Amino acid sequence: MYIGHVNDVEEKDVQVAKETTIRWLITPKLGAKNFVMRYFVIKRRGEIPLHQHDWEHEIFIVKGEGYLTKDGKNWFKVVPGSFIYIPPNEPHGYKNEDSETFEFICLIPAKKEAVPEDEWAE
Repeated sequence: MYIGHVNDVEEKDVQVAKETTIRWLITPKLGAKNFVMRYFVIKRRGEIPLHQHDWEHEIFIVKGEGYLTKDGKNWFKVVPGSFIYIPPNEPHGYKNEDSETFEFICLIPAKKEAVPEDEWAE
């Protein structure tokens, strides 16, 4: 078992996004073999542009209000307590228009192409 706190995990800038950080909370480095847990913070006027992956996402909104899109045109507002399932290969994007921060937990499969090398067990 591993017990940690989000504030003890390094916050890193998301290079392909604007005003967005990520914390890799649970990864193969800790022994997780099936899933990875990440914590995202998108600051006001920040965004993660439309993109897609070969893996699913499970998302839970923790703080702030934000918007998600699956086509780049229609945006859906989400609030704390909202949960989202994004199937593999579905284009998706996120933005924060007016909350101080828009924060969410995102779970993905523990796949080599999805997780940075430094989050794998040595």
